[in-house]
Amino acid sequence: MDETGGLRETPVTAVEDRDGAIVVRLAGELDLYNAHLVRDVLLAAAKREPERLVIELSQVTFVDSTGLGILIEARTKLANRSAFLLAEPRLETRRALEISGLDRHFTVHESLGDALSAPV
Repeated sequence: MDETGGLRETPVTAVEDRDGAIVVRLAGELDLYNAHLVRDVLLAAAKREPERLVIELSQVTFVDSTGLGILIEARTKLANRSAFLLAEPRLETRRALEISGLDRHFTVHESLGDALSAPV
């Protein structure tokens, strides 16, 4: 049980291999309390040097500066930084990316399919 009495979702719901790509599905709140879990998974995925690393965000309801920092860190671990792709961010996540200015640094796709087929 966590400090919230078990009310928080696990932030990483799946890690999938797809034809040279790794898709990491995230959910719930990405913040200081679970940042270490997300960080560990993203850095392990980046270390595998995939053709592309897609972070699927459709179930993320909140992201704070710690969560955004982990996305930045994971992206820097890829030799080809354009291979780090975000897919399906909800309004809340998209707004956090825009306010922070990170929407100009990350490639954001409306669908997972778009992210998987985009040139990198």
